[in-house]
Amino acid sequence: MSTTATPSAAAEIAAAGEAHPRTLSPVVLVGLVVLSVFGALIGMQLLVTLGVTANTSIIGALVAMILARVPVAVFRQFRSIHLQNLAQTAISSATFGAANSLLLPIAVPFMLGRQDLVLPMFAGVSAAMLLDAYLLYRLFGSKVFPATGAWPPGVAAAEAIKAGDAGGRQARLLGVGVLAGLGGSWFGIPMSAFGIAFIGNIWALAMFAVGLLLRGYSVQLTGYDLNRVYMPHGMMIGAGLVALVQVALLISGRGEARSAAASHAPTSHAPVGMVAPVSGNAGEGFESVAARGIGRVLSGGCIAYLVISALLAVGAGLYTEMSWGWLILFVLYAAFAAFVHELIVGIAAMHSGWFPAFAVALITLLIGLLIGFPPVALAMLCGFSAATGPAFADMGYDLKAGFVLRGNGRDPAFEMEGKRQQLLAAMLAFLLCIPMVLLSYRGYFEAGLVPPVAKVYVATIGAGVDSSIALQLFLWAIPGAIIQWIGGPKRQLGVLLATGLLLVNPLAGWAVVVGLVIRVALERTRGEAARGPMEVFAGGVIAGDALWGFFNSVWRAGTR
Repeated sequence: MSTTATPSAAAEIAAAGEAHPRTLSPVVLVGLVVLSVFGALIGMQLLVTLGVTANTSIIGALVAMILARVPVAVFRQFRSIHLQNLAQTAISSATFGAANSLLLPIAVPFMLGRQDLVLPMFAGVSAAMLLDAYLLYRLFGSKVFPATGAWPPGVAAAEAIKAGDAGGRQARLLGVGVLAGLGGSWFGIPMSAFGIAFIGNIWALAMFAVGLLLRGYSVQLTGYDLNRVYMPHGMMIGAGLVALVQVALLISGRGEARSAAASHAPTSHAPVGMVAPVSGNAGEGFESVAARGIGRVLSGGCIAYLVISALLAVGAGLYTEMSWGWLILFVLYAAFAAFVHELIVGIAAMHSGWFPAFAVALITLLIGLLIGFPPVALAMLCGFSAATGPAFADMGYDLKAGFVLRGNGRDPAFEMEGKRQQLLAAMLAFLLCIPMVLLSYRGYFEAGLVPPVAKVYVATIGAGVDSSIALQLFLWAIPGAIIQWIGGPKRQLGVLLATGLLLVNPLAGWAVVVGLVIRVALERTRGEAARGPMEVFAGGVIAGDALWGFFNSVWRAGTR
């Protein structure tokens, strides 16, 4: 479902040919540095105390909005919605980068008692984090990760910024959504799940809800714990492998990609390599990456991951613990696992707004255990895999927010310039995260503040697996693969079903179901006119849930 574009400051600026705000201009740079430092500190603190990382995008946008109202000339430029977009890009990148991409992976070898491997791991995941974000930047606007995809948190951030800029009815509708999000979250209802039901693909979200409800009530209904028989893990393995095949088919231009490409031919008004929007709703058919370019980006990413995994193996001294054959197998599998991890996490994030990064990393660890890698190699593999995905998904959210704010691709040149500035803002945040985590991780770990999921990974390595688990994974991979193939690359039914099965949150499943029922009823009674107001309201609901989650998490972390 594409996001409708209403006349806004974004469209007016694009139409007027005004330059996009520059990330590296002095005042903007100082503001982004401060926000990035704040985001990194918040992300690390929340991860080690609560085991989760809050979405800080809305916080960055609010800070920029507040600065814009300071009666000092130097802050006037923060009135630009595009500068506010850079602010939310920087702080969210710093939050997820410092916590999920850096601090979590290095906790695995530390918990395993191999402090000597922390620095090699840190170097590897730092490189993987930067590569992760860059690959999404290159793939955003392609058939694999279209700019018109759902990316719900990105829509929420964009709608909040637009409403703050425009005021009027849109602001009131957004405000109602924010209050609904805050109120529902107060009572423990996962309101972000309710909000995404109005934005994402209906079929994908329906399967996501089915997975959440099956996992939540399987014991009560059947007496079986689906997690104990590795159903979620096997389903994700099967669906993930088929998703890779579907990506390859999209790149080759077969099936859906061939017919879609025929209807979206490049025009003379678009820069080289970019397909301009077609008639209809703004943004429909927008494609900034040609099919032939997707293959180059993905193949380049594979090669880069191979290089990083090889350097990781050398830096960790794995050549002293494994034969050359095993070492080569480790490098190949580590690169493959990291690459698949980011694609699956990105697909789930695009359709549902949730990404099961921790769970998918656990799957790669289980397969590594079945292959027979030694504990040290497994620790490096798990940390490296876990580092890819969060930065990838978060970059998608931020670019989606920018895409909406810049008029949904109305001006392709302006859109590309905005994307470049967002990439600079994200890379600035990531580069600031690296020394911050390096200087602070030891203090956290020695005080016993370790990400809880790292303990799960280390416990899994210590426990090992047997051949019966391999059989269960294989059996459940079959229906996962079939469902994914039937749904096709646009709906991603298998990946979304497995995502729901990996999460223990039945209330989120009911929230999605209720949201979908309301959405279908509104679309049947009001038709296309219902789309815009629904997305604004949904953006407010998700923003309200994010605000509640952020401040509640900060308060809980501060009381520990």
